[in-house]
Amino acid sequence: MSSELLLGEFRRTIDDRFRLNVPNELASKLAEEGTECVLAKERPGCVSLWEPTAWKARLDASVQIVRTKAEAGRLDHRLADLQRFGRLLSTRHRTVQLAGRGRLVVPEGFREFLKVEPGGEVMVVGAAVCIEIWQIDAWLECLDTQIADFGKLLDELAN
Repeated sequence: MSSELLLGEFRRTIDDRFRLNVPNELASKLAEEGTECVLAKERPGCVSLWEPTAWKARLDASVQIVRTKAEAGRLDHRLADLQRFGRLLSTRHRTVQLAGRGRLVVPEGFREFLKVEPGGEVMVVGAAVCIEIWQIDAWLECLDTQIADFGKLLDELAN
């Protein structure tokens, strides 16, 4: 992945085959045309697109800790939580192809999570380390609740 931050906000339409064009300004920084990326369910109405190495680094260490604890029997009393973890991990992400001109097919299961129909619009947003694809109402709600804290967040991250 490029060390350059992924930034920008773009309105896009999902076509009748659940394809959308990721803006070149973002796609070219994430992956080369025709390469694989990881699509992940983030929060209701939002999925994110990751460079595979960045996603793997983000996930592997934590999953290994859970695996080690489970193998040692330290999670025997939390079987329901371990099952929930397994279910969510199983459905959370999927490898996808970023085709020519940044075209992405939103796979089944992710379409429903994103809550968008063919012909519907989404916001494609650079989220510094990944690309987020938002259902419009969910994006506007996110902005409403978080934009006022931007200055504070910037100060915290910069200091």
